[in-house]
Amino acid sequence: MAAASAVSPPAADRLARAAERTLRGLGDGRVGLVLLLATAVANGAAALLPAGSRMLDAPLYAVLLGGLALSAVAAAAVRAPATWREWRRPGPVRPRAAALQATVAQPLDAGGAEQRLRAAGYRTRSDVARGRWAVHGVRRGWSRFAGQASHVALVLIVIGAAIGAAFGSETTFALLPGDQALLDAPRAGLSSAVRLESLDAEFGPDGRPRRLDTTVTFLRDGEAVKGETLRVNQPGAFDGYLVHPWTYGPAARLRVATLGGSALLDAAIPLDAEQGGVPVGSADLPTAGVTMGLALADASTNELGVSVVGAGGRVDTARLRPGDEARIGDLVVRFDAFDAWVTFMARRDPGLGLLFSGAALLCASLAVTFWLPRRRVTIRPDATGLRLVLRGERFDRPDAELHRLVGRMEAGT
Repeated sequence: MAAASAVSPPAADRLARAAERTLRGLGDGRVGLVLLLATAVANGAAALLPAGSRMLDAPLYAVLLGGLALSAVAAAAVRAPATWREWRRPGPVRPRAAALQATVAQPLDAGGAEQRLRAAGYRTRSDVARGRWAVHGVRRGWSRFAGQASHVALVLIVIGAAIGAAFGSETTFALLPGDQALLDAPRAGLSSAVRLESLDAEFGPDGRPRRLDTTVTFLRDGEAVKGETLRVNQPGAFDGYLVHPWTYGPAARLRVATLGGSALLDAAIPLDAEQGGVPVGSADLPTAGVTMGLALADASTNELGVSVVGAGGRVDTARLRPGDEARIGDLVVRFDAFDAWVTFMARRDPGLGLLFSGAALLCASLAVTFWLPRRRVTIRPDATGLRLVLRGERFDRPDAELHRLVGRMEAGT
C-alpha cells in the first residue's frame, strides 16, 4: 500500500490532466460541429413551426448555446499555443499524401536555401544534425489565428443573442395619424415615444404596394426631437430602439351624432379585421346603446358600408362615399374620408452591437482563412539536388506555390 501510494500522482496533477482532457474534448471539431448543427436545427424549427419561438425560451436551448460557446472557447484555447509555436519556429513537413513534392537540380547549402526561402516570404528555421541539414518554413502562419478567431466570433454571437434575449424588449402598437405611443412598456423614466404623421402609399395595377412611406416624429419628454420617414427595410432608430412599420390598413374617419345634433363620435375607426377578404372594423356607442359596424364595401369607388346594430339585431345599413352624410337608424353619420392605421414594432436589443461584431469578425476570419491560407515547406538535400515538400491547408492545393518556390530555388531570385 505504501509503494502504491508513493507512485500515485498528486491530486493536483490528476485534476490538471482531467481538465486538459475535458478541454480537448470540448474543443474537438466534431463536438463543435454537432452543437452547431443542433443549434441550426433548433433555430430552423423555431422559424418554421407555429409555436416554435417557445423553443428559444426553453432552458435546453440556453444549455445548447452555452455548450456551443464553451466548445468555441476550448477550440481556440487548445489550438492557439500550437499555432504560435509553429509560426515562431516552423517544423518539418512530412512527405505524406496531402503534401506536394518537387526536385530542384540546384546544389545549395542550408544558408542559401534559407535565404531564398525568406525572399519568397517564408519565416524559416534551419535544422542541422549529423552532417545533414533541412530548412523548414511557414508562410502566412498567422492566418491560422484568423481561423481560430472564428471560434471567438461564435462566442460573441452567442453572448450577443443571449444578452438580447435576457434584456431586450419588443413592443407592438397600432397608431392612427396624429396618435402617439411609448416605444416600450410604461416604466419610470421612459419618455421615448413616436407619433404617426402620415402614411403615403403607392400601389401597382396588381394591387401590390410599390411604396410605403411612413412619416413619424420621435418625441422625448413630450417634445419633438426629430422627424423621419420610415420605409420597408429602413427602420428608424431612436434612444436605443429600432422602430419598424410592421403592418398597415385602412381607417374610416367618421362623425356620428344623434338626431338632435349631439356628437357621439368624431374620429378615425381602423378597419383592422377581415371578413371574407374585406377589411372591417367596429365602434361601440354606449350612449346610444348600439354598435356601429364598418366595411370597405368597394375599394374602387371608396364606398364604405355602415351598419348599426342594437340589442335586438341590425337596425339599419347604408353605403357612403367620402363626403356623404346619411341617417342610419337614430343616428346621423357623416363619412369624411379614408385614412390609414399603421402597426409599429419597437425593438430594443442591447446585445445587437456584440452580435453584429461577432458576425463581422466571423466573416473577416473566414475570408482570411480561405483567401490567405497558410503554407508550410521543408527543403532537404538529396542525390539530385534539393527535395521540396510543400503542404497547404486541407482545402488548399498549392500547385502554383510549388512552382513559384522551385523557380526561386533555381534562379535565386
